[in-house]
Parts: sequence; C-alpha cells; structure tokens
Amino acid sequence: MKRRESYIIIGLIMFLCMGTIYSWGVFQRPLVKILEQAGGKHISSTMAGMPYTVFLFFYAFSMPVAGLFIKKVNPKGLSILGSFLIALAWILAGFAESIEFIIATYGILGGIGVGIVYGIPMAIVAEWFPDKKGFAVGLTLLGFGLSPFLTAPLAGELIAVFGVFSTFKILGILFFIVLTLLSLFLKFPNGNEKQNDKKNVETLKELKPKEMLKTSKFYALWICYTIGAFCGLMIIGISSSYAQEVIKITPLKAAFFTSFFAVFNGIGRPLFGIITDKLGSKNAITVSYLSIIFAGVISILFKSNIVAFTLAFSIMWLNLGGWLAIAPASTINIFGKLNYSSNYGILFTAYGIGAISQGFIGGYFRETFGSYIYIFYPIVIACIIGLIIARIFIKDN
Repeated sequence: MKRRESYIIIGLIMFLCMGTIYSWGVFQRPLVKILEQAGGKHISSTMAGMPYTVFLFFYAFSMPVAGLFIKKVNPKGLSILGSFLIALAWILAGFAESIEFIIATYGILGGIGVGIVYGIPMAIVAEWFPDKKGFAVGLTLLGFGLSPFLTAPLAGELIAVFGVFSTFKILGILFFIVLTLLSLFLKFPNGNEKQNDKKNVETLKELKPKEMLKTSKFYALWICYTIGAFCGLMIIGISSSYAQEVIKITPLKAAFFTSFFAVFNGIGRPLFGIITDKLGSKNAITVSYLSIIFAGVISILFKSNIVAFTLAFSIMWLNLGGWLAIAPASTINIFGKLNYSSNYGILFTAYGIGAISQGFIGGYFRETFGSYIYIFYPIVIACIIGLIIARIFIKDN
C-alpha cells in the first residue's frame, strides 16, 4: 500500500469512532426511561434530543477554532487532546443522573472533542491528495457516515448486556485507546512528498479567511451548507422514531433501518466527492437539492408506505453524507487550498446552525402537529430556496 493511502484508512477508522453520535437514537430511549424513573418527571421529545443537538452545535463551532491551529501546531498533539475530551465525555456520561448532565458531558464536552479532531484527518488527506481531493476526503469521511451501521448494533448489544450507563463508559475507554493511537500517525506531507496538481497551482485563487468573508460566494455556500445539514441531521435524528410512529414498525425493525440507512450516509461522501470533482460545486449542490426535494415529495404523498419511506430516507441519509464531501471540496474549489483548514472551519459553522435549527424545528413540528410527517414541508421549501441561491451565486473557479 502506498504511503498516502494509509492516511485515508487512519482517518476512516477515526471517523468510525467519532461518528457514533449518529447512533444517539439507540441510547435515547433507554436513557430517557431510566432518567424519568429516577427523577420522577417527564422528559419532552425536544429535551430528549438535546444531547444530540448540543453535541452537533459545539462540534461545529469548535471546529473553526481548531482549524486555526491545525497547521500551526503538531497535528498529533491536537488530535490527542481532542481524543482525550471525547473519551472523557463518554465516560462522564456514564455517571449521569439527569438529562442536563448528559447535555453537559456527551453534548458540550464530546462536541468540542470531535470538533478538535474532525478537521485534522480531513486537512491531512486533502494535502496528500490534491489531484482528487473530493474523492479522497469523501472516502475518509465514509467512516463517519458508516459508523451507525457498526456502532448502533454494537451499542444496542452492550446496552442489553451491561446497561446504558456502563455502555457509555466502555465506549469512552475504547475510543480513547483507538483515537490516541491513530493520532500518533497523523502527518502533513513535506515539500518532497507533495503531489502535483496543475489545476490547483495554475488556476485557483488563494483566499485568506478575511478575504473569503468578503465574497458573496462564501455566504451563498454557507447558506446552502446550512440547508443541507438542517435537512440531513433532522432526518437522521428522527429516523427510528419516524419508522415506529408513522410506518408502524417495531423498534427492532426500526433499528435495522437505521443501520441500513447509515450505509447510504457513508456512500454519499465518496459519491458526492466524485460528483464535485467531475461536475463542480454548483452542479453537485443542484443534484443534492433536487434529490432531497424528490424524497420530501414522495414522503408527503405516500406517508406510511414502507417502500416510499425506505427510498426517501435512503436519499436523505445519502445527501447528508454528500454535503460533508461537497462542502470541503467546494471550499478548495472556490477559495483555494492554502488556507483550507481555517476557511473550512469557518464554513463548518453552517453545520452547527443546521444542527440547532433542526433540533428545535423537528421537535416543534412533532409536538404541534402530532406527527413527524410534517417536517418534510420545511425541508422541501428550504431546498427550493437553496437551489435558487446556488444557481445564482455559486461559481467554480
């Protein structure tokens, strides 16, 4: 195996660990049940989803800060720091006595830890593969998307045998060992190891963060990324509950569907990485939005049909994975690769806004209208707006 390919494998395994956040639904029900019994009070749907929402928010907004230091400090040390915070968050969550404590540990501390580590393998792989950055970064991020396929069943088994709190501790220890060891191998290429990329060298305009923030293209891409994250994260967060409440299937079958959809989340990253490399950012965004609109429309029209559900949710999970490849590749395509780590860190705040908005809007529509089916109306409207913005303002260099 060539040396640079090893960084994809290292990053993929690290993202498999960090992507366990997408298995939150496996923890949520047993955790809420125990906390309600212990505290003697009801935990609302919105509050039950807050650890997931808060995690995503802090993950997104700690990443820009970490992005400023990735090339200024040793990436190994930075990654080990983040790995320690991730492990500490999971272990402390194992001692929780309230949903608020879960939010503070799993949500805030875990989110910051993942925000620190997340950008490091991406930045390193992008440097090693300037000739096919979209595909390489997308392939690395495959681990984040595929994580629920492996970790959801694993967590379910551990919860059944050891209980939900012991499972938090076991996974925390496991993540610390794996992430810390892999962090030791992270390294940017030196001058002799850099790959040739004539397109980037000859045609890309390199923009610093301050220069990027003065362009309309940044704000257009930021809004589009927010919409993509909002749609995908909301669907991921409610997939199991939707399957049980709307499609009327058992929790066991709902867990199977969650694992099944995770495959599409993983595939979406290299797939849309290739699409962005081949067709450019504007066309990749267009493909994403049109497919999400299609998924939303068939969900509204066919509601409790299990075939429509499977197709629509597969498309939605595919596109969340897709956006996590479109956005970093587009950052390089539009603003250059020299300041990629800091530029993408700033753009990634869109993911945090998408995470926060989906948490409140998803919970509001469920509690107000009594069914998750109505969430597809804001999803379709948001994507139509995003499509218009992308076609007018997004331009590839």
